[in-house]
Amino acid sequence: FGAVQLQSVDLLIVMCLCVGPSHGEVETRECLYYNINWEIEKTNQSGVERCEGEKDKRSHCYASWRNNSGTIELVKKGCWLDDFNCYDRQECVATEENPQVFFCCCEGSFCNERFTHLPDVSGPVIEPPPATLSLLNVLVYSLLPVIMLSMAMLLAFWMYRHRKPPYGHVDINEDLGPAPPSPLVGLKPLQLLEIKARGRFGCVWKAQMMNEYVAVKIFPIQDKQSWQNERDMFSTPGMKHENLLRYIAAEKRGTSLEMELWLITEFHEKGSLTDYLKGNVVSWNDLCHIAETMARGLAYLHEDVQRYKGEGPKPAIAHRDFKSKNVMLKNDLTAVIGDFGLAVKFEPGKPPGDTHGQVGTRRYMAPEVLEGAINFQRDAFLRIDMYAMGLVLWELVSRCTAADGPVDEYMLPFEEEIGQHPSLEDLQDVVVHKKLRPVLKDCWLKHTGLEQMCETIEECWDHDAEARLSAGCVEERISQIRRLTSAPTSDCLVSMVTSVTNVDLPPKESSI
Repeated sequence: FGAVQLQSVDLLIVMCLCVGPSHGEVETRECLYYNINWEIEKTNQSGVERCEGEKDKRSHCYASWRNNSGTIELVKKGCWLDDFNCYDRQECVATEENPQVFFCCCEGSFCNERFTHLPDVSGPVIEPPPATLSLLNVLVYSLLPVIMLSMAMLLAFWMYRHRKPPYGHVDINEDLGPAPPSPLVGLKPLQLLEIKARGRFGCVWKAQMMNEYVAVKIFPIQDKQSWQNERDMFSTPGMKHENLLRYIAAEKRGTSLEMELWLITEFHEKGSLTDYLKGNVVSWNDLCHIAETMARGLAYLHEDVQRYKGEGPKPAIAHRDFKSKNVMLKNDLTAVIGDFGLAVKFEPGKPPGDTHGQVGTRRYMAPEVLEGAINFQRDAFLRIDMYAMGLVLWELVSRCTAADGPVDEYMLPFEEEIGQHPSLEDLQDVVVHKKLRPVLKDCWLKHTGLEQMCETIEECWDHDAEARLSAGCVEERISQIRRLTSAPTSDCLVSMVTSVTNVDLPPKESSI
């Protein structure tokens, strides 16, 4: 019995050793040890560390390291005191997202031999965004491309409009109407040579067609109305006159927004009256010839003509943009009137068309146009042309050598008073309120012919529209003054000029 009892005691001791420490005993553990700062802290660099825990406390192994761009740098290994985060961990795994120093702990001897980093994929619970935020995101992502596309289209449109200055919306699909019949269109080669002038509705080229030079006025598609109006005026019966610009053809070049509208007329090397006066002075005979032929052309334009050289009837036409820039000079200084883009014709029984009052070149606008007080009748529009005629005659007189003394440099009407680029308000103040006109110099009045010319000018630009001379009256006056100033004796000249001044011409004036 004694031998059996001894074997039972030995078995109990073995079982206790296998089970390990019971509750209330101190747990012991061994961990791998490492210290990167072993020299500073005066410890071993590596080895095995025995963990001496406290009563009823657990002990763990740990490891810490850095990850420098994929290179693992071990910092420390060893024992770790009781930490619930390490309970029941068999492997040393760091779960923080991206710390400066990684840390892991585990239970079990030498469990820190291997260590790794596995971020916690479960992470915190993220609440879904509010429905309104999702809707906002949808709107932003769907509208952003539309907004960007719209801005690109606006930018492209802006660039196109600045490349070709706008004068109103044009429907490019709208029928531009047939051009007047011309055997020249598309049959004869035409080569553009050089730009001679730029204006409100396009530019004018000198061109060669076969063996003659022609003028080609090119309108962008935005100015279709001006091209169409000028083409229609030129194709009006009776418009062939020695003092009106000779029309040759009208053409449409290109397609869509790149379409250009061409108007082909005769070419005059001397250019416009403005250009000529800038570089040349005129003699008394030159002045009379230019003024008389210019007045003759405007008088013919203003008249109702039943038939003229086999054509007609021609209705009365108001130019509405009469100025020295729109008067061309032939080689012999004969004047021809051009640019009918704003002209309006008055046919019996038909409305005159677009009679918008405030059109034309601001500097040449009559007082009633500047203040917007126009009577939309035929005679009112013809009188507006006559006001501008007075200013053009003043330009001629200002460059005439007939008067004693030096001739001033060329200046536009009112340039001395309000400069080269007057505003509408400037002109209203000077022309309408102060009733000023370009200065008629004293030296001009000492020349008999120029004196009569100045009186004619004053009657053309009279503030009272109904008191202005007609174009036919101006033509007749200049013709008589020209004849009288070529008389052989000065005494005869004085008496004859006096009779011209006092001549009664109401029928001519009443025609407008």
